[in-house]
Amino acid sequence: MTAPVVLLEHPAEGVAVVRINRPEARNALNIEVRKLIAKHLTELGEDDTTRCIVLTGNDKSFAAGADIKEMAGVGTMEMLARGTHKLWRAIAACPKPVIAAVNGFALGGGCELAMTCDIIIAGESAKFGQPEVKIGIIPGGGATQRLTRAVGKYKAMRYILTGDPFSAKEACDMGLVSEVVADDAVEKRAVEMAQQIATLPPLAILQAKETVLRGMDASLDTGLALETKAAQILFASQDQKEGMAAFIEKRKPKFQGR
Repeated sequence: MTAPVVLLEHPAEGVAVVRINRPEARNALNIEVRKLIAKHLTELGEDDTTRCIVLTGNDKSFAAGADIKEMAGVGTMEMLARGTHKLWRAIAACPKPVIAAVNGFALGGGCELAMTCDIIIAGESAKFGQPEVKIGIIPGGGATQRLTRAVGKYKAMRYILTGDPFSAKEACDMGLVSEVVADDAVEKRAVEMAQQIATLPPLAILQAKETVLRGMDASLDTGLALETKAAQILFASQDQKEGMAAFIEKRKPKFQGR
């Protein structure tokens, strides 16, 4: 039996692909899928040979949402015991850059999963949305907070309160999607970008990601202080010396992550 989440390691040097693989359920996010995504991203986050990760589904669905059949008869205490919020935190906590390659549906939990990533590459036909209100609940994987931070209160309210879907172009125009490409070019483009990031100095990439994320919820002064400290720390790295020497000598740098 094929695993519902497949790890395809290193289609390019330094790049790993994590693929959701439940085509019979439009890649709906059941507990098993969430646990496997969290497991893979945690392990890849600690793997020195992995420098960037692509998270994707198939050409029909990135993830069409939570598995409603698994949730329909559940009570409050069981929902608490499941601890799905811990899995969302584990996914979002991956220290390596994560690129979501989105084709087809990214609805509900699927949209929230994409928003835990750092970059979103979407196909022209991709559909995003938070339709939870239509089944009597609200987003529970971060959308009330992440979507609002990404697109602002008024756009976020418009989609969270109506449950209406929105297109990849609308998502890009709002600032939720990084880039829109042809449907058949989504994964290729995501891997290309991941490979580009993977060639850059790993310590600088890690510090850049952490500084952006930590600074988002801080005051401007605090965020700028974080940035200053991170920039100063990197001057202790061999990669900084190599990068600047290579620039001056007009040669290609060799970054070691040290």
